[in-house]
Amino acid sequence: MTPESVHDIRNLSLLGHAGCGKTSLLEALLAASGAIPSGGSVARGDTVSDHDPQEKAMGHSLAASLTHLEWSGHWINLLDTPGLPDLAGRALSTLPAVETAAIVVHAATGIESGTRRMMAAAAGKCRMIVVNAIDAAGADFAALTASIADEFGSECLPINLPSADGSSVVDCFFAPDASLATAFSTPAAAHDAIVDQVIELDEALMARYLEQGEALDPEQLHAPFEQALREGHLIPVCFVSARTGAGVSELLDILGRLMPDPTEGNPPRFIKGEGPAAVAVSTEPDPAQHVLAHVFQISNDPYRGKIALFRVHQGTVEPGSALFIGDARKPFKVAHLLRLQGRNVTETARAVPGDLCAVSRVDEVHRDAVLHDSHDEDQFHLELPAYPQPVFGLALIARKPADEHKLAEALVRLTDEDPCLEVSYDARGHHTVVRGLGEQHLKIVLDQLASRWNLQLDTAPPAIPYRETISAKAEARYRHKKQSGGSGQFGEVALRVEPLSRGEGLQLADEVKGGAIPTHFMPAVEKGVRQALAEGAVAGFPIHDLRVIVTDGKHHAVDSNEISFSTAARHALTEAVLAARPQILEPMLEITVKVADDRFGEVSAELAGRRGHLTATDSPASGWTMISARVPMASMDGFEARLKAICAGESEFMIEAGGYEPAAAETQAQLRREHSAQ
Repeated sequence: MTPESVHDIRNLSLLGHAGCGKTSLLEALLAASGAIPSGGSVARGDTVSDHDPQEKAMGHSLAASLTHLEWSGHWINLLDTPGLPDLAGRALSTLPAVETAAIVVHAATGIESGTRRMMAAAAGKCRMIVVNAIDAAGADFAALTASIADEFGSECLPINLPSADGSSVVDCFFAPDASLATAFSTPAAAHDAIVDQVIELDEALMARYLEQGEALDPEQLHAPFEQALREGHLIPVCFVSARTGAGVSELLDILGRLMPDPTEGNPPRFIKGEGPAAVAVSTEPDPAQHVLAHVFQISNDPYRGKIALFRVHQGTVEPGSALFIGDARKPFKVAHLLRLQGRNVTETARAVPGDLCAVSRVDEVHRDAVLHDSHDEDQFHLELPAYPQPVFGLALIARKPADEHKLAEALVRLTDEDPCLEVSYDARGHHTVVRGLGEQHLKIVLDQLASRWNLQLDTAPPAIPYRETISAKAEARYRHKKQSGGSGQFGEVALRVEPLSRGEGLQLADEVKGGAIPTHFMPAVEKGVRQALAEGAVAGFPIHDLRVIVTDGKHHAVDSNEISFSTAARHALTEAVLAARPQILEPMLEITVKVADDRFGEVSAELAGRRGHLTATDSPASGWTMISARVPMASMDGFEARLKAICAGESEFMIEAGGYEPAAAETQAQLRREHSAQ
């Protein structure tokens, strides 16, 4: 069981909001194709993709799961992804592995925050929308289709339609039958809309269609159809019911016959080199070329060890292949090439371009590693999705000192699995701090630490990651001189600091003339500057968003050394910052909350009480209001629980990093006092 040609392969990621039915849809597709005897159920906990005990207990996917099926000569790789907003990173990590992003929408609940996020994130991919649960009571298909077009563009066009009773779907592309009754619109109208949209990209085909009135068959439309998908000029909308099976075989036909193979989708963007010297590199889905593959997911199995899922972009991988990981000088041997069907693993003979496979027990491999078999690809890396920044944090304290090492190892494994999980050490509180996308994200991590590694931990709110910056230009000069017999120490540094715009970080410049500071001492000057920036000047927080220009200095032929210039630079930088009207910045969060209209006042008051200010309101659906606000991170403790209490669980929200703003005057004064008292 292995695809023989790149043209046989279709790669899709099922994306969407939690509860839209991605896992149930996957089960229906697997069962209809014969890949499994019958479809499992999320409620029973026997689905192929949700095989982890934690997933079964929660009733939600917690990690992306790879499956495959065969249909009409096509090999279809399907990735079921988490829909919980806090696990968005685990879903987004699948995008580099696929040509097609299938955004699943529940027919009754319609467009939700997760729908919007995934549609935006997948903008560079070929996209389709799958409306699931067409048998749901109260579904208004005409209104839903109109809202999809309003939200995501007029290029979102139905490729089939639900029947009048929702028991089946009616084809609108391959062989539309005008005699069949549909829930809205007609097969002929939907067919004409699709054809009109597609032929806009092919002038010759458009002329034949308009001037000669010739009907166009699907084969004639295939090339412009693929081009329309690649350019985002067409986003097909299809209808299905995972529960009843309505539209499932029709969806499989659409995936096989219309969705792009690896030669037809937008090619991956590999980059060679770093920084200004980096250049884009094109790849060819050619099995005879050098191997080039990308590890898009890591999982850690208690029995099989580390499992690395990868997408082959070029070349052929077989058992026995020797592959390098990034710029490693020593290759590893592919002992077993694995094909995954959820938890189940089988060995396969080869992986051609476009295929998704796995290797296990290779400790050096990591998420987003580039695998290759030629040193020409040493410096390659793949352009990755824009992951949301972790904003919620917890300090972790092992109850047993002996567990500290185990905790560190466990967190290394979890961060390799999750691109939106960050671990750092708080030197002030002497704690390990883990940060994620929300309270639920961190709760899932804590449960994993307890169940998989048997760790007993205490938690505490972490220190808020304040920053310092400057608001004016200033100069300072510092001379470090020390004489204690024999060779002494001497170094003098003059520098200027200038404020930068928020988020610009640090810029270093050298305007020293005449060898006042010898060139070989400039690295020591930079070291001292960076040390002072890390230590802070007014409250002990890192200093950001400034330009530091070294302007002058002095040296001594005998007594000058690296320590002298590093010390002088550190003191000069601190003095300059103190003279440049320093201020303390606090991290802000961008919050979007969807609440019932009658709860708008209470939720707005709750946000205002947390020092937040509303930036926008919208009405995504009748009876609902979308609130956008900016709130200081320091004020967000317990917000999720409070929101659930106010809205009785009937709400949804997303939180993203919102940059930094100057902290309130009383907050700045308090932080300065606390630092002075240390």
